[in-house]
Amino acid sequence: MPAHLITGAGSGIGAVLAGRLAERGDDLWLLARDARRAAELRERFPGARTLVGDLGDPAKLAWALGHQELPVELDSLLHVAGVVELGPVGDLPVKVWNDTLGVNLVAPAELTRLLLPSLRLAKGHVVFVNSGAGLRAGAEWAAYAASKHGLKALADALREEEHAGGVRVTSVYPGRTATAMQVKVHQQEGRSYDAGRWIEPESVARAVLAALDASRDAEITDITVRPGH
Repeated sequence: MPAHLITGAGSGIGAVLAGRLAERGDDLWLLARDARRAAELRERFPGARTLVGDLGDPAKLAWALGHQELPVELDSLLHVAGVVELGPVGDLPVKVWNDTLGVNLVAPAELTRLLLPSLRLAKGHVVFVNSGAGLRAGAEWAAYAASKHGLKALADALREEEHAGGVRVTSVYPGRTATAMQVKVHQQEGRSYDAGRWIEPESVARAVLAALDASRDAEITDITVRPGH
């Protein structure tokens, strides 16, 4: 069975993806911040295996994963987890920049590096769930957009480096999606939240699965998903 490692499987797009792949009978490896969250994921997705590593501390990921069993062959690495903190450049402290770039950019780069041997063996697929902010930066979105613009650069460079060996790389750019992160964004913007206005996580998950399921003669490099109303 194909093996997939997912970050952010606890909620939103990541949880939907984990559920869809589990329904297909695929093998799941789910990254959790700590042992408690790992236990919660195993209970929610029976049969899934978990790895413990804190994306908020990318420098320790190599040490953490070095003490755990990793998949020998990995068919896909799905980077879904992320954080957001809004604010004008003039008000954003260094901690917000470091935390946002750490989780959204440095951790995916490091996790990809650590799992590339397994991806190369399987001629696997790396999917970065990016954001519309990875293509355009608006006022008060500087830190988040910078992290996502960097994530696009990471994906583009990785694709060029690994294409000859058969590893595929896709960036998915969802617009506003009805997730817990979007609730937080609305709170920071001081706006009322209406989930019906935004993309369903299922719709983004379907876009990711379409990229994964593309035949070997094709590589879907970039997908933009926008609200339909």
